Amino acid sequence: MSESFQEQNAAVAEEPQQDAAYADADFEDLIEKNLNEVEMNPGSVVMGVVLSVDKDHVQLHVGLKSEALVPIAQFREDYPQGEIELSQGDNVKVVLECVDDGSGSTRVSRDQARRNEAWDEIERAHALDKPIEGRIMGEIKGGLTVSIKSVRAFLPGSLIDVRPLQDTGDLYGTIQEFKVIKLDRRRNNVVVSRREVLEEQNSSVREALLESLHEGQIIKGVVKNLTTYGAFVDLGGIDGLLHITDMSWKRVNDPSDVVTVGQEIDVRVLRYERERSRISLGLKQLQADPWEDISERYPAGTRLPAKVTNVTDYGCFAEIENGVEGLVHVSEMSWTQRSPNPAQLVQSGQDVEVMVLEVNPDNRRISLGMKQCMQNPWEVFEKKQKVGDEVSGKIRSITDFGIFVELAEGMNGLVHRDDISWEQSGSEAVKSYSRDQDIKAVVIGIDVKRERISLSIRELEGNPMRDYLQANPKGTVVTGSVLRSGNRLTLRLAQYVEGSIDSSQIVSEPGQEMSEAFPVGAEVEAMVLGTDKNNRRIQLSMLALLGDAEREQAMKSVEGDEQAASTVGELIQREIDSKSGEAKD
Repeated sequence: MSESFQEQNAAVAEEPQQDAAYADADFEDLIEKNLNEVEMNPGSVVMGVVLSVDKDHVQLHVGLKSEALVPIAQFREDYPQGEIELSQGDNVKVVLECVDDGSGSTRVSRDQARRNEAWDEIERAHALDKPIEGRIMGEIKGGLTVSIKSVRAFLPGSLIDVRPLQDTGDLYGTIQEFKVIKLDRRRNNVVVSRREVLEEQNSSVREALLESLHEGQIIKGVVKNLTTYGAFVDLGGIDGLLHITDMSWKRVNDPSDVVTVGQEIDVRVLRYERERSRISLGLKQLQADPWEDISERYPAGTRLPAKVTNVTDYGCFAEIENGVEGLVHVSEMSWTQRSPNPAQLVQSGQDVEVMVLEVNPDNRRISLGMKQCMQNPWEVFEKKQKVGDEVSGKIRSITDFGIFVELAEGMNGLVHRDDISWEQSGSEAVKSYSRDQDIKAVVIGIDVKRERISLSIRELEGNPMRDYLQANPKGTVVTGSVLRSGNRLTLRLAQYVEGSIDSSQIVSEPGQEMSEAFPVGAEVEAMVLGTDKNNRRIQLSMLALLGDAEREQAMKSVEGDEQAASTVGELIQREIDSKSGEAKD
């Protein structure tokens, strides 16, 4: 051996990390002392002495004729925190794979030696029932993989924690302690449990905590895991559930919007089931309840700004203050759209103005309206138009019962089929009109509450019934010809004007058939009582023409309930005595 090598060996021997037994030995003696007694068979664990280190290999002397070259990558796991620090003279355990690979070289493995060391440590931990450290690498079917000093172990999903975890991503890459519950070195099979370690760690703290817990208590905890329905909070040995509905007084769509894993928070114990060790926690309960005195702060009729928080098929929810939401039902969103799509009117996050319609503090519900903060187009129409005014519009639809005419955007009036023509029947008259046709009509009724406007096309030519009543007010005796007879008589009083006599108001001979007593075309005299708006006829009475004695006798002869007849007679008498000339509503 050269002098320079002797000097280098002496320098290596003087390094503090070298074993004291080799401090005064030269390099050759050190090699001989370390290796002479080693069994040199393939598979044996031998101690190699580092001869040199370069960027690709580490050269080792293991006591054989030839040195071994080991890829430097096999040493990287020995130095996970930085660069490989190997120096000439360092001792390294390796496994002898081949004494002579055919080319005169010795082949050894640091990886295999490390695995052997790991297996030895794992077996000791299993035999002594002691925890061992490992790094959680990632997810596989049924659980997670764990690296224990180069040995791959399996961590079943049920043994990850003391409770099921919805998300294990926060554990990836972390070093944890595990109990070895099953191993087979020959098959390279190791099963570990993290739950057993946690249960042991938590048992004493858990018992003390369970004894001191009570409902209403405020306690500190650390957010351990998030789920779709809330968060699990570690209270110090035992976990409690902070449900999403107890995180905030306002709507929470995602627990991560309120808390984060690792965050320390104060929570209130809401429910504690000692037998099942189940704890329900609350975060919002540490804040003032915004629903207290809600009726006084927001009485019905209050207008205020709000922010849309959620849009549904039946309306939208709007927040009027932090933690207080109300429902704007679809029917309260627009004056003119009967069944609008809420998503076409508002979007989440939009600022809107609402009116409080109803407050139910017991059920924590507030009914809101949007349309109430806008002008009611029906009220606007009523102020601008009155019954008898002529209006124009475009036909939007034609139905079996009439024609809908658009008078303003989203606001339609109805021309009932009986109000289309004086001469034609409604079913015939409606055939003369088509969708999108521009027409004129007369307003004959405005009902703001029911959002209805009644129109008439035929009254553009005048109103024969109104003209007839002006000439023949209530109490006037008139004559008409019979058009139809049956349970009642229908009379033609003038062109386009009909009158109706109810059976209780008809005077005829006892037992005589109606058609026989009043044939079609016969002239009948009767008194005007009022109008039947639904059937657009003038109400008449023959009974009202009789004197008191005659009327009493006729009423007795009418078939039916005498009390009903008496009531009708009283009605007739009141109407006859009335001095008002107005038609009956």
